[in-house]
Parts: sequence; structure tokens; C-alpha cells
Amino acid sequence: MNRLLRALPFAFLLLIAAGCDTLQKKPDSEKPPAPAAPQITESMLRDRAKEQLANGVKLYESGEYDSASKNLNGSLEHGLLAKVDQARARKLLAFIYCVLGREAQCRDEFRKAFEIYPEFALTSAEDGHPIWGPIYRSVRTQLVSEREAARDQRSSILPVGKAEQMLQDGLVKYDSGDYDASLRILEGALKEGLKEKTDQVRAMKFVAFSQCLKERYAMCRAAFVKIYEVNPDFDLTPAEAGHPSWTKTFAAAKVQAKKVIAEKAAKEAKDKAAKDKPAAPPAAAPAAAPKKN
Repeated sequence: MNRLLRALPFAFLLLIAAGCDTLQKKPDSEKPPAPAAPQITESMLRDRAKEQLANGVKLYESGEYDSASKNLNGSLEHGLLAKVDQARARKLLAFIYCVLGREAQCRDEFRKAFEIYPEFALTSAEDGHPIWGPIYRSVRTQLVSEREAARDQRSSILPVGKAEQMLQDGLVKYDSGDYDASLRILEGALKEGLKEKTDQVRAMKFVAFSQCLKERYAMCRAAFVKIYEVNPDFDLTPAEAGHPSWTKTFAAAKVQAKKVIAEKAAKEAKDKAAKDKPAAPPAAAPAAAPKKN
């Protein structure tokens, strides 16, 4: 037997040994299961996007534009940021591209910010920046022109009332920065008589904005207060409320209007309670004195 084994080729012996080893191994069904891969949730991606946005802002403020761009673009990758935050990321990317002399990319980012968040606007200080201010205003004017063209096309299909047309014209003037013309047209629309309360509130709101931007703060406050006569639940969006030109004026007007509303409600409740209170029963007539014989 030993002579027979010695006579076999060495390679054949290796194959026999490998076969024995395979027989001794446990079947796959007896192996412990591999650990499950971690699941990436939408919440995790959203938190990651917020973190990248915060990092991008810090890097931008420290002048590290290349790293800032990577973080800002990363924050936008899955589209999970709130629209106002997406617009902020686009704004900073526009600033970076403008500073680096990439005007086409700067312009594109500003346009995306407007498209994502229609209420998007630079602060007064940002708007006045010599590098990106003119590009921002150019993009805004172009979008206003496109909006006017779309409005004209809609008007030819679905004609609107005179007051509603004036509202649209006033908003176009506001978007182009012509606040005096905007005031004149919007106030005219209110006098003409806007049918829908939402249109009335919108016209009043932009009248207030225009007054504040013209630094007529008393008139701005009065315009804000007047809105609450039409819609007691009125409020600005967070982006609008944080605008430096009218933040304090609107806050004061809101407090004043809410106080007036509360006083009116208290008076109405008091009057109603007095009206509903049951009348006191009439006093009993005194008994007649007995007659004397």
C-alpha cells in the first residue's frame, strides 16, 4: 500500500487531500449570517446635507472657496434641504463664482436660487456689492421680463379684471425695483376693487414693503396694520419677516393689530353676554289694603 501511494503523482495526492478538507467543512446553511449592511435613511441624508451646508458657510466666510464649493454642492446633492436653505447654498455658490470671475456660473446659481425659492432676495448690503450686485440685479430683471411676457401670454388667453391687471403690473414694478411706481399702481388696484381677499392682502403687503424700502416707516407700519382688517391671521413667511428693511416695523405692527383684534373680540363678547342675559322679572304689585266697613 505504501508503495502504491508513493507511486501516485504528488499533484493527485494534493487533490485527494483537498477533497477530504471540503468534506469536513460545514455547509453554508450552518454558517452564521453575515452582518446586515447599515441602512441609510432619508433623515440621515437630510442631516448630512444640513451639516455640509453649515460647513460650506464657515469655509466661505474663511475664504476657502474650493472647499466651500464642494460642501455647498454636496448639501444640494439629494435635494433634501428646505427651499430657503437650498437658495442660501445657491447664493453662496453664486458669490464664489462671481469672486472667481466665473460670471456665467454666478448668473446660473442666482437664477436657480430664484427658481427654487421665489421669495429669494439679497440683503441691502449684499445687493450693493460691486462684484455680484450688478449680476444679481441683471438676473432679477431678466426674470421679471420673462414673467411679464408669460403674463401677457396668459392675459391674451384668460383676460383678467382691471384691478387684477393693476396688481400684476404693480408686482412687476416692485420686482424691478421701481418702488414709487409699484406703490402708485398697487394702491390704484386696491381702490379699483380687488375681488379676492388673497389679492387684497398681497397688494397691501407689497405696499408696506415698498413704503419701508422708501424708509417711510410710519406709512409702512400703517399698511401692515391694515392687512389684519382683511385677514386677522396674516403673517409673513420666515424669509420675508427677516428682511432688514421692515423686520422691526412689521413686528410692531403685528403687536398693534393683534391688540386691536383682541380688544374688539372682548367687546363683542361682552355685548353678546349682555344681550343674552335674561331680563329681570317685573316686581310684584303691592297687595291692596283691606276695605274698612
